[in-house]
Amino acid sequence: MTSHQEQSYKAGETRGKTQEKAGEAMGAMREKTEAARDKTQGTAQTAQQKAHETAQSAKDKTSQAAQTTQQKAQESKDKTGSYMSETGEAIKNKAQDAAGYTKDTAEAGKDKTSGFLGQTGEQVKQMAVGATDAVKHTLGFGADEGNKEHVSSAPSSTTTTTHATERK
Repeated sequence: MTSHQEQSYKAGETRGKTQEKAGEAMGAMREKTEAARDKTQGTAQTAQQKAHETAQSAKDKTSQAAQTTQQKAQESKDKTGSYMSETGEAIKNKAQDAAGYTKDTAEAGKDKTSGFLGQTGEQVKQMAVGATDAVKHTLGFGADEGNKEHVSSAPSSTTTTTHATERK
């Protein structure tokens, strides 16, 4: 072989080795790129999954808090309704007691008033009879001893008894 052929052979051999090494380097780079891509993809999926889990957890906690709040509101409403019912019943009872007391007081006042008016009416009647007798006597029409149906020798008095009312 000649030196030119030998050089050409060596150049081809070097060229082949270089291409081979370049191919190997490219393959290694390709593998590293794919590995990095797979790793990035896995990390992205993991992050997405964690974000979804966090969002679901927050949603569950919010729902649970809303449900608890709703239950407490219902309990409060029930307690308030019960209190209002008890208070309304107490007010009703007090109003009935007050009405009964007012009725009893009015009846006692009526009894006192009727007794007073009856007594006053009797006194007025006696005074009228007395005045009539005085006028008759003055005019000379004096009353006969046998005809004294309107004349009374002593004023009568009326006694009324009232009953004390008891407040409930």
